[in-house]
Amino acid sequence: MVSSVPHSLSIDFGGDRFPVSGPRPRLSWKPPAEVPPGAAYDVEILIGDGGRETARTREHRWVAWPVRPLRSGEQVRWRVRTGASPWSEWHAFEAGLFDEDWTAWWISPVEAGETEPGARPAQILRGSFTVPAGVTRARLYTTALGVYEAFVNGERAGTAELTPGSTSYDRTLYAQASDVTAAVRPGANTIEIVLSDGWFRGQVGAFREPADWGSRLGARLELHLAFADGSTRVVGTGEHWTGGPGRITRADLMAGQTTDFLAPRGPERSVLLDAVTAPPIDWSPAPPVRRVERRPAVSVTQLPTGAWIADFGQNASGWVTLTDLGPAGTRTVLDYGEHLDPAGDLTTSHLDATRPGEPPVPFVQRDEVVSSGAAGEVFEPRHTVHGFQYARLDRGGVPLDPAGIVMQVVHTDLRPTGTFACGDDDLNRLHEAARWSFRGNAVDVPTDCPHRERLGWTGDYQVFAPTAVRLYDVAGFTRKWLRSVRDDQLPDGCVANFSPDGRRIKEHPDVLLAMMTGSAGWGDAIVLVPWLLYETYGDREALAENWDAMVRWVDWARETARTSRHPSRVERSAEPLPHEEFLWDGSFHWGEWIEPKARAEDGSLIDPVQADPAAWFTADKGEVGTAYLARSTATLAATAQVLGRADDAARYAELADRVKDAWRTEFLDDRGRAAADTQASYVRALHFGLVPENLRTAAAARLVELVREAGTHLGTGLLSTADLLPVLADHGHADVAYEVLFQRTYPSWLGMLDRGATTIWEDWDGVDADGTAHASLNHYSKGAVVRFLHTHTLGLRQAEGSVAWESFVVAPVLHASITWARGTFDGPQGLITVEWHVESEELLIILDVPPASTATVVFPGGEEVTAGEGRFADRRKL
Repeated sequence: MVSSVPHSLSIDFGGDRFPVSGPRPRLSWKPPAEVPPGAAYDVEILIGDGGRETARTREHRWVAWPVRPLRSGEQVRWRVRTGASPWSEWHAFEAGLFDEDWTAWWISPVEAGETEPGARPAQILRGSFTVPAGVTRARLYTTALGVYEAFVNGERAGTAELTPGSTSYDRTLYAQASDVTAAVRPGANTIEIVLSDGWFRGQVGAFREPADWGSRLGARLELHLAFADGSTRVVGTGEHWTGGPGRITRADLMAGQTTDFLAPRGPERSVLLDAVTAPPIDWSPAPPVRRVERRPAVSVTQLPTGAWIADFGQNASGWVTLTDLGPAGTRTVLDYGEHLDPAGDLTTSHLDATRPGEPPVPFVQRDEVVSSGAAGEVFEPRHTVHGFQYARLDRGGVPLDPAGIVMQVVHTDLRPTGTFACGDDDLNRLHEAARWSFRGNAVDVPTDCPHRERLGWTGDYQVFAPTAVRLYDVAGFTRKWLRSVRDDQLPDGCVANFSPDGRRIKEHPDVLLAMMTGSAGWGDAIVLVPWLLYETYGDREALAENWDAMVRWVDWARETARTSRHPSRVERSAEPLPHEEFLWDGSFHWGEWIEPKARAEDGSLIDPVQADPAAWFTADKGEVGTAYLARSTATLAATAQVLGRADDAARYAELADRVKDAWRTEFLDDRGRAAADTQASYVRALHFGLVPENLRTAAAARLVELVREAGTHLGTGLLSTADLLPVLADHGHADVAYEVLFQRTYPSWLGMLDRGATTIWEDWDGVDADGTAHASLNHYSKGAVVRFLHTHTLGLRQAEGSVAWESFVVAPVLHASITWARGTFDGPQGLITVEWHVESEELLIILDVPPASTATVVFPGGEEVTAGEGRFADRRKL
C-alpha cells in the first residue's frame, strides 16, 4: 500500500544500531501518494534539547543539510510533510565524534618478537574507570589501525563486525559509535579492546603478502557519559591502559584464527602512547558488516580419517560457530573451502596461487580452538572471515555433535531492493547464485572473491555495479569504496587495479603490479561507477566528490594515448597517422580478460596467459583501450554538464567524438566488421555506441554469426559478458540471446548450476566433467547476466535519460518456455512492482507505479501505453 505521507526517511551515513553522521548530513525520503509535481516539502528538525528548526525544499533526494552544522554527539530527530499531507514519522540519528573533538590518546600494545603476518596473536588493551550511580547515557566511540572488538564489563559493544573496516588507511579511517548505557554500572568498570592485524597489516591477496599500511597496531576509544544531574564525563584510552596477548593466539583475516581457552593471560604491559600515525577520523556512508544469517549444516559426514565434513549447502562468506568444543584440552581444527574431492574430502588446491617459474603458494583458511571444558563455551572466530561451503573439522577422534556446527553468513548488511522470479526454475536458481555471489563479495568493499584474493578489483565492480544497483541499495557501500579508489589514485592520475590497495603501488611504482596498472575497463570505474550512482539514485554529490579523480584519470589516459604507440603501429608507420593520437594502445591493458578458453587435442583447456605470457602481455589491446577512452570521456562530458561546468562539458564532448572517430578509423571497416572480429568487440562497440547507425544492423548480424560459429555459445570475457544478451536482444536477436542463456554445455551459466554451483564461477569450467575444481568458485562478474532477467525477461528498466527512476519502461522480451515473470524494485521514488502472464495467447501486464513517477508499457507488438501513479493492468493478443 502506498503511504499517504512521506516515508523511508534516511541520511547519507551508515551506523550500527543507529545512524551516525558528519556535521552536514543530507536528507532523503520517498514521496507520498498523489504528491503534485513540484510540491514543496516542510522539514522540521529537533537538535538535542534545542529549539525547533524548519526548512522548505522541493527536493526529496539528497537534500543539503538546511540548518546549522551539527556538533559532535548531538542527537537529532527530524520529519517531513507536504503542504497537503500529515507529518511523517520521526527519523532519529546522532552526530559522530568529529576528529577535532577527540581527546583520547592513540594507544598501541608492546608486542614481543617479530612474528610473521598470519601468525600474530590478537592483543587485548584494558582500561578501567569508576562512576557513581545515575548514568543516563553512555556513548562509546572507537576506531583502530587493525580490526577491533570493544567490550564494556564483558558486554560486546554493537553488532558490527570487522570494524573499523577496509579502507586506504593512509588517507581514510572510520570510527564506530555504540550505545553502551546498559553495560555501565555504578562503581568499578572495565573496558577491553581486542585488536588484531585485520586489513591494516595482515596478509593481502593471493600471494599472502603483508599489507603495507603500517607496522604497529593502534586503537583509540572514548566513552562519553551523561548523568542524571546534568554533568558529563569522558573516559578515554591513555597512559593508564595496559595491553598484552590473550586467548586469541593467532588472528589473520585470510589465514584464520586460533583461540586457546586454556592459554594463560599474557604479561600486562603499559601501552605506547601516540606511537602511530593515523589520518583524521571520519564517519562512513556505508552500512556495517554484520552476521546477517545463520545456516546449520545440511549434512555432517565422517571421513575414514575420523575428521568430519560439514556441508552448509551454500557458498558464502563468514565463519563457523562451534558450541561443542569437547573436553578440556580438545583441539579442533577447521579448514574451509568450496569444493570436495571424489573421496568426499575438502580440497582447496584450485585456489593455490601460482606465478610462472615459482612454486605455488598453498591456499589455507584454517581456524583452531582448544577447549577449556567450561560449560557453555562457544568458539566464534570474529577476527577472520572465510569464503566456503564446506568445513572439515578434525579433533583427533574426540566425538563431535553435528548440531553444534553453524555457518554465520557475514557481509555488509545491504538493504535488498530488487526481486525476480519467473516460470523457469533454472533462471530463478541462476538469479540466486548471482545474488549469493555478490553477497559473499560485499564484505565492506566489493571484492573479486571472498577467499583467494579478496581484493576490490575495479574492473570486477565496474562490470557488476549495474546489476548490484538492481539487487541492493549500494549507494553508501559504493561511495565508501570510491573514496578508497580516490585515495589510492597515483599522482599522475592513473588508477590502481584494486582498492583499498594494501600493497600501496603509489608508494612502490617499481614493482611489477604497478607496471600492470592503468588498464582500460578497470581504471574507468572511477568515471563509470559514480555516473551509475547518479543515474540510479540521483546523487549529484557522487559526481562532485569524484570529479577531480575522474578528470585526472581521463586526462592520464588521453595523454598516454597521445604519447605511446603499440609496436605493431610503429612497424606499420614510423610516423603516427593523424588519428593515432587518440588510440589508447601503447600502455598495459588486461584486455577483454578470461574469454572462454579453447581446448587442446586432449580436451584440456588452454590458458593463453600461462601458455605464452609474453605474447599475451604484448598483444595489441588498443580496441578495448580506445573504446573505453571514448566511453569514459563522453561520460565525463555528461558529468560536467550535470555539474554546470559548460566549458568542460564542451571540451570533453569534442574529445569523445575525436576518440570515437579514431576507433572507427582503426577498428571498423565500411561493412560494419570489427578488426578484432570477436564477440566481445561487437558487443562493446554496439553497447558503447561506437558503430554508426547505418552499420549497426550489419555489426549485430556479424555478432550473431560468431555466436552461431561457437555453437550458439558465448565467447565474451569479463568486460563484455554482462552486455552480450542485452545487445543481442536490443538489436532484434532476442531468440539468440535466450538460446545462449539456456545453454548447458561449456561455456554456459546453466552448466555451472548443473555441476552444483551455488555461486558464480571465475572460470566457465570451474568444476570440470571429472569433478575437479579450477580457480575460484565464487566470482561475481559473470553473474551480471541476471541484469538481463530484470531488464528484458521481466522487462523493467529505467527510461533513457531518466534520473533516479522518475520514469521507467516495462517491455518484456518473451520466450516460449517462460509463461510468467514477476519482480520488484524499491528505488528512490518508491516500490515498483511488475508482473506479467501469458494466458490464452494473450499477454497480461500488471504494474504498480510509485508516486511522482511515470511508466511506459511496451507490448511485444510495439504498442506503447503510458501509466501514471498507481495500479496499471492491461492485456494484448500475442
